[in-house]
Amino acid sequence: KKVPTLRGKTIVNLFFEPSTRTQSSFDLAAKRLSADTVSVSTKGSAVQKGETLLDTLQNLDAMKADAFIVRHWASGAPHFLAAHTDAAVINAGDGMHEHPTQALLDMLTIRQRFGRIEGLNVLIVGDILHSRVARSNIFGLTKLGAKVTLCGPPTIVPEEFRELGVEISYNIDEAIEGKDVIMGLRIQRERLEEAYFPSIREYRKFFGITRSRLKKAKENAVIMHPGPVNWGVELDYELQEERDSLILDQVTNGVAIRMAVLYLFIRGEKVHE
Repeated sequence: KKVPTLRGKTIVNLFFEPSTRTQSSFDLAAKRLSADTVSVSTKGSAVQKGETLLDTLQNLDAMKADAFIVRHWASGAPHFLAAHTDAAVINAGDGMHEHPTQALLDMLTIRQRFGRIEGLNVLIVGDILHSRVARSNIFGLTKLGAKVTLCGPPTIVPEEFRELGVEISYNIDEAIEGKDVIMGLRIQRERLEEAYFPSIREYRKFFGITRSRLKKAKENAVIMHPGPVNWGVELDYELQEERDSLILDQVTNGVAIRMAVLYLFIRGEKVHE
């Protein structure tokens, strides 16, 4: 339902990486708040002509935008831009660093199902090394009292992550036991060229989330995934209709969370995510 909360405000989507869910979710959130939106991508923009990220921001800033939603391949890009504008800057995913609004919507989805986050056992499975979603969820879930376990091949689940207060397992059949939440992460097929794991088939065999493996989790355990899902790799095809899948709930909650973030950043206290 549309509300007039941000009528007269202009929000610029600066997406330098492909996005379906996040960009459309932010766009829909802004429109439901009655804000005007402008979307800028690398294709067809001055970026292709050699314009720097800062130049892009400063030119758009000169047009008096109220907020910039930034997705960029470079870790720290939104933080860098925030230092060069008085407008709100929201991180929509930066490199391998963080994806804060994804973690917020994930935590909302978990809380809706269980009524709490504290004391829950959460398993995150997949490419932790390159995942900004994993990092943001680790920070948020542990802060709110969940017990987080990471699982995947040793090459993409480094031991250094233990310093963030999580447990690490390289055996999904052991790691999934007694878990309340099982969150799969996208395996980036391009990483195969970097020899992080032998093959997709090998990954699926040893770390794919299947119905038989889910039986080892708690009876009311739920499945989550930030998307896009490689069905038949991270999650078995048979789980597409699983009643305990919260994947579409995550998408739904993404709009509400981003509406709240936009409201707080533009109408509320001026802080940077």
